[in-house]
Amino acid sequence: MPDEALTTAQQELYDWLVDFISNHHHSPSIRQMMQAMGLRSPAPIQSRLRHLQEKGWIKWQEGQARTLQLIEDSISGVPVMGSIAAGGLIETFDDVQETLDLNSILQLKGLFALTVNGDSMIDSFIADGDMVLMEPVQEPSLLRNGTIVSAMVPGLGTTLKHFFRKGNLVRLEAANPSYEPIEIEAEQVHVQGKLAAVWRQT
Repeated sequence: MPDEALTTAQQELYDWLVDFISNHHHSPSIRQMMQAMGLRSPAPIQSRLRHLQEKGWIKWQEGQARTLQLIEDSISGVPVMGSIAAGGLIETFDDVQETLDLNSILQLKGLFALTVNGDSMIDSFIADGDMVLMEPVQEPSLLRNGTIVSAMVPGLGTTLKHFFRKGNLVRLEAANPSYEPIEIEAEQVHVQGKLAAVWRQT
């Protein structure tokens, strides 16, 4: 979120905008904002919008309400499913702890997010602390070799690696020469998702 805090009135309008855009998938008119805030004049709305823009919460061309955009487009619904090892193997979480706000272009069906722990994928530009956005894999047999996947090995946990399959064997390969590849029988590997995008919070 932007660093600069909002006044109560600005926060009220921003929260309403988030809800409206999430439900309607377009920005509201000034009149709709006036009605929602219980105001009879557009001036207070325009003032709040200017402050929201100056503070880095929205993009807006004054006089054109329909151009309004949230800086962090509020599209909840991408569950953060826990952490994933980019090193050894760790257990993943079944409970959803939070949601990650993303641009609508990333609203792939079933998309989920994992926080990266470790540096084994650093040469693929995935660093410790990054959030990886994963698309569920329905047919692992159709995966191209080299695809970055989140793969679960029963009894060991889940890891983020390049996926390679040859016959009945799967090789999970890091993008860091410090880590040895993991080789295992294909039937023992459950591929949960393939990489859709990397989200780096700076």
